Amino acid sequence: MILQSLVSHYEELERRGEISPPGWGPERVSYALNLSTEGELLGVLTLLREEARGKKTVKVPKVMRVPERVVKAAGIKSNFLCDNTTYLLGVDNKGKGARALDAFAACKALHLQLLADVQTTAASAVKGFFAQWNPEAAAQHPALSDVLDDMMGSNLVFCIDGGAYAHEDPAVKAAWMAAWTNEEDSPIIRCLVTGERAPLALLHGKIKGVPGAQSAGANLISYNAPAFTFYGKRCASIGRYAAFAHVTALNHLISTRDYRQQLGDTLVLFWAERADPMPPQLFSLYTGLGPPDENGALTAIMVRLLQGQYVEEVDLTAKFYVLGLAPNAARISVRFFLQDSFGAFLDNLAAHYERLEIVRPSYDTRVYLTLPALMYETVNPNSRDKASSPLLSGAALRAILSGGDYPEGLFQAVMLRIRAEHEVTRGRAAIIKAYLRKNRGHKKEELTVALNPELRDRAYVLGRLFAVLERAQSEANPGINTTIKDKYLNTACANPAVVFPQLLRLAGHHTAKSDYGVHRNREIGELLQLIDAEDGEAFPAQHTLAQQGMFFLGYYHQTQARYQKKEEKENGSN
Repeated sequence: MILQSLVSHYEELERRGEISPPGWGPERVSYALNLSTEGELLGVLTLLREEARGKKTVKVPKVMRVPERVVKAAGIKSNFLCDNTTYLLGVDNKGKGARALDAFAACKALHLQLLADVQTTAASAVKGFFAQWNPEAAAQHPALSDVLDDMMGSNLVFCIDGGAYAHEDPAVKAAWMAAWTNEEDSPIIRCLVTGERAPLALLHGKIKGVPGAQSAGANLISYNAPAFTFYGKRCASIGRYAAFAHVTALNHLISTRDYRQQLGDTLVLFWAERADPMPPQLFSLYTGLGPPDENGALTAIMVRLLQGQYVEEVDLTAKFYVLGLAPNAARISVRFFLQDSFGAFLDNLAAHYERLEIVRPSYDTRVYLTLPALMYETVNPNSRDKASSPLLSGAALRAILSGGDYPEGLFQAVMLRIRAEHEVTRGRAAIIKAYLRKNRGHKKEELTVALNPELRDRAYVLGRLFAVLERAQSEANPGINTTIKDKYLNTACANPAVVFPQLLRLAGHHTAKSDYGVHRNREIGELLQLIDAEDGEAFPAQHTLAQQGMFFLGYYHQTQARYQKKEEKENGSN
């Protein structure tokens, strides 16, 4: 399904003229060899242009649509009308002069063969160049003496008399397409993607731009051993057109900002049916994976959609695809592939954000806790590498978009950070709340956004009780540096029976010293009455991991309720 959806995406873009047609592709070209009509090298034209990158200005090659590049798995294989200095000039700076001569010979043979019957000015100039060019004298050529060192390794094309490029000549293009569609060099198979009979793609193009993969590009599909054949058939029976289309579509998605975002080591690509640009932009905004909405137009549309309003610009029934790619040793691996209607993805995202919603401190102005923000809660803030687990990030995104259970590793990682830092942040409490609701079946009416004073769950109430005991200690000892949270939070959460009797005895001393002792004693008494001790024990010997989550959630809710009341009192007095 991945390849079929990519081929469909390619065909829609190709119909609009937004992507290279079959047999052609974009390539970065640095220089043009300027030829006379007889093929004499007149000079070298630079195609480099200046581009601002941050505070620096750098020179970047021009992206041109040229004949499709061959896959150079091994040996010498020349491209047509666009290649590097080794092939088009027969020179290199790597000390491999003999190989450079062989590369030029292969390039010359290819061009003379494909252009043998083409008699246009451009074709004659190119044939004339190869007929008279001497690679061994290239360094002494007056047109190259000053620029050859800078050109080494760069891609080159041909232009005629400083005008049109050779690869844009109609007759030359026709000759190339005749060669590209030639079926003699490949067996004819039934393509698994299109269902049509087509020449087999023995080698697939490179996927470029996947962070962590090989800089020259990596393969999504490849096979290089007899084990990948059976009964004389290739395992990947994919036709040449389908191979070209899916690779071109992938490279287009990767190179377009609106269709890709990075999550850990996973490159997330997303696109809509009929190549509609609006759903990917909204998806990028709502997941928090993309850039902020600077003018607010997309945010306004998203708000209307979440309110259930009809938005003419957005087709909620259109199929939407999300693909996660990660680098591997020699290939690209697929982390996940999700497909559903765009409306279904939005519904799952909305349900996820609703489960995450929790009371927040006044200094936290974030409306939504996006996936990157959630994953940050699983990372040690003191570590140099702030990246979260790539596997966990991918699993979390897959669960959110599909509406499935959250990965257990996400909950466990958050619990680990709380124990290590003795801090229940908004993000960690939100993850605990969402996990308990989705994975453990707790109802919305139980785990509310703010404090639920009616909830009699024992672990939740004990978390609230611990927050009250901590407050009593702080009021009795203003400015104290180390509280019971630093010493007893983990034990109180996991083994309440061990420390709560001792904490209650300490609370008696704290309330006796505090001006608010009467209020704290009343709160403590009310919470003890709420504890649902079915086994007769108010303080159990131990809590399960899920119960520990309830404990931390109760602690967070009670703590935030304290600050909320304080803020409301201050606002009312003003």
